[in-house]
Amino acid sequence: MTRSSHPAHRSVRGKGRPANGLWFAAICFVLSIWPAVLAAHSSGSSGSQAGIPIPSLTHGEMAVIAPYYRRIVAIGEAASDTDETFRRLLNFTQIQRAYCLWGIMPGSVSDEESPFNECSHAYLAAAKAVLLHMRTMEGEKAQAGGLVSDIDEALVRNNLSLILCQFSSESFNTADLIKPKLVGILGHVKSLTSILSILVMIVGGLWLAVRALRASRSQ
Repeated sequence: MTRSSHPAHRSVRGKGRPANGLWFAAICFVLSIWPAVLAAHSSGSSGSQAGIPIPSLTHGEMAVIAPYYRRIVAIGEAASDTDETFRRLLNFTQIQRAYCLWGIMPGSVSDEESPFNECSHAYLAAAKAVLLHMRTMEGEKAQAGGLVSDIDEALVRNNLSLILCQFSSESFNTADLIKPKLVGILGHVKSLTSILSILVMIVGGLWLAVRALRASRSQ
């Protein structure tokens, strides 16, 4: 005689699938928007040097330039009298910042042990190069000069220009993107916690969306 499965068993099995699907969708989403987490780290000066060289940036300079990043890029994006070098530097700093998860990771600028610290050095060094290049551009030199003065004043006032870290002597190149090591993220508590929090929020949002969709269909 064929036994029919208990309705409760069907409901339990049915509830397990969406949760697994949500986790899978969340992980795929994060990996799709942040390809750097899949790649091994490569040094900023060990790869191809076919691009434009970018001078190194001290730890103190990085801390001061970081709050000015958006203003530097905004001026650069509005510039009309650009050349190839400027466009490549501006493009590099924006792409490199995306590999750095847009600067949202805790300690990415201040914590030398953060797996995102080196890539922060890279995109902020490029931002400094963009700023200095704009001082030679007729339409932008006034705004760029004002920012340079503000940054120099902050460095002197806070005595930050000589503060160094392990990446302070590293130069970069537009041909080489800096990608944080996945193993470094797993070993850094703040970074790992932040990424897991993002995953939880994504999963929670997808779960609420599924519930709302089911509720609307049942009405």
